[in-house]
Amino acid sequence: MHSLLRIMFSAFSLLGIATALAQTPHTHQHSFSGADSWAKVFDDPERDRWQKPHEVIMALKLAPNARVADIGAGTGYFATRLAHMTPDGRVYAVDLEPDMVKYLGERAQREGLKNLMAVQAKVDNPALPEKVDRVLLVDTYHHIGDRIAYFKRLRESLRTGGQVAIIDFTAESPIGPPQSDRLSARKVAEEMTIAGYAQVAQHGFLPNQYFLIFQPQP
Repeated sequence: MHSLLRIMFSAFSLLGIATALAQTPHTHQHSFSGADSWAKVFDDPERDRWQKPHEVIMALKLAPNARVADIGAGTGYFATRLAHMTPDGRVYAVDLEPDMVKYLGERAQREGLKNLMAVQAKVDNPALPEKVDRVLLVDTYHHIGDRIAYFKRLRESLRTGGQVAIIDFTAESPIGPPQSDRLSARKVAEEMTIAGYAQVAQHGFLPNQYFLIFQPQP
């Protein structure tokens, strides 16, 4: 792990790679203990320039009382922002790494975000405590193992009218995971269709990532 970190810190691509690796690592054996140290990378203000978090959240069209799940929440880059945007709702910050979950719970308490709940995910299940209106996966989809089975199961956690938003790195992005780990937007749409979803929107304002929104088919 230490040699990997030295390589990562050698270029600007650190932030994109680390951001991608931070998300629920279902199929990659990475350790993300030491969340306090990782937070300096994942929550670096430089990320805002290309991640455009406010624009992303506005595109989700959240009601103030929305229930939202951020799957692969890492140290809470999106989850904390979502909590501020849904003051009468609830945000579930979901991650597979126990140290991240612990950090998320402590961060919610530290920042007074009473509507933010950290959730310990399972490899094949986000383990949401209730149905939600929106599910957000940022740089997480490509880490999931049996994606079709995973998203078929996820349908049960969506409220009527619920949607799943998937953001991940394009093949052309100068930052992000190795090319061999990247999935095209077309591939994502194909898999989500098999899992029982229809694509209802696609946003093109992110410079390094595609942004797709799906809704369960009747």
